[in-house]
Amino acid sequence: MAQEAAKNSRKFKGYAVLLCILGIVFMFLYSGLQNDQINIIQAFITEDGGGWAASATQLPMTVGNFVCIILTFIYGTLFIKFGVKKPLIIVMIITAIATLGIVAANGLDCNGGAASGNYGLFFISLFVVRCGCMILQMAGFMLVANWFIRFRGQIMGIITMGSPIFSVVGTSVMTTMIANKMGGDYRPFYVGIAVIIVVICIIVAVGIKDTPEEAGLYPDGADHAPLSEANDEVKLTVGEVLKQKKAWLLIISFGAFQFIINACMGSMAVRYMSLGGIEVWLTAVKWLSMGAILGIPMSYVFGFLDDKFGSVKASIVLGLTELIPVLCLMLQPEGGHVGLMIGWGFGVACMTGGVPTMHPCITSFAYGRREYQSANRIIMAIQLIPSAVAAMMMVMLIQSGKGTLAYGILIVIIIIGLIATFAMLNMKDANALDRGLGKDAQRGLEEAKQAE
Repeated sequence: MAQEAAKNSRKFKGYAVLLCILGIVFMFLYSGLQNDQINIIQAFITEDGGGWAASATQLPMTVGNFVCIILTFIYGTLFIKFGVKKPLIIVMIITAIATLGIVAANGLDCNGGAASGNYGLFFISLFVVRCGCMILQMAGFMLVANWFIRFRGQIMGIITMGSPIFSVVGTSVMTTMIANKMGGDYRPFYVGIAVIIVVICIIVAVGIKDTPEEAGLYPDGADHAPLSEANDEVKLTVGEVLKQKKAWLLIISFGAFQFIINACMGSMAVRYMSLGGIEVWLTAVKWLSMGAILGIPMSYVFGFLDDKFGSVKASIVLGLTELIPVLCLMLQPEGGHVGLMIGWGFGVACMTGGVPTMHPCITSFAYGRREYQSANRIIMAIQLIPSAVAAMMMVMLIQSGKGTLAYGILIVIIIIGLIATFAMLNMKDANALDRGLGKDAQRGLEEAKQAE
């Protein structure tokens, strides 16, 4: 008995380590391909350099944002029907092919601008990449929700470090390297992304299981089934979810917080370049990397706060930190300000690490492990509706000289999100007996002993 328990413990730890590594890579690629890559593209395809206009390079991302509203529901439904692995691998192969399409489309300033490019191929490829990368985040979140209950916050905090890491390695280091070492040609960057995606597909196919039960284990490596859930997964309908108050509080709160990410990350290159051209942007990305390095641990901090104090309180802290990058961007003077750039970099790391950490945590808090995906596919789809136009709205306002107004709107949206989050303070964690939080901790331990 003791030997079997020790064997299962080692087995669970092996899966847990692999899930953490894969999760970090998932979030690294998702963060880069969802928003951040447009800053690289728009730095090296410019209207002044003979390339396509910023609005033209932004358009496939914006259209993709709208399509992702539907795809979120479809991906979630596929996960429920077929598990995580099969849909993930198929979509990722398509995404890898599309990244090579961006390479073939060219259009870079250094290669002759629009005259050397194929905008139709560029549009289709960037659109497919935007739509495909969505499944990385959803797959990572569902795997963590399936495998962890008591430690879900800290594990989410580990995997979502991938998002701010991209702010350093992807946006900052790659932009500087492409400009200084590669002559403004980002195509090798996309070839590298395609290779990483193929490697991921192979590892997912042979190395992981959708749930711990498929491996003969229990969540968190426990020796008993979760006490706080039914035996069967609950498949909530759209109507059932939309009738629930908690669903709308989640939609409003994290819909607002996600909107801020899309708005800031999809327009930051345009913002800095409007304050002094490419040189200001290249200076900003240097400080982005330093600020982001300081902020990377914040992903884990939010996860720790979730496990220690609960999802709602941790989400309130997150909402307050979203004010940092918005204020730093709004207050940037002509030519840029180093102090504000550092604050912006740190705020970006808190935001891109914190929102992905807390979104699945608070959804699991409200619905539990068994109802997570059937509710999440609906909630996320609705949240993406306003987020779909966030970056385009910001680009249009900034380019028309109304940057201060644009960031003022974002502050109002953050406040709305915080109000909705505060309204959830009296809700109880759906997996409270297995979470070890507050007065339910001892009760959970006692019932676990009785179950043995």
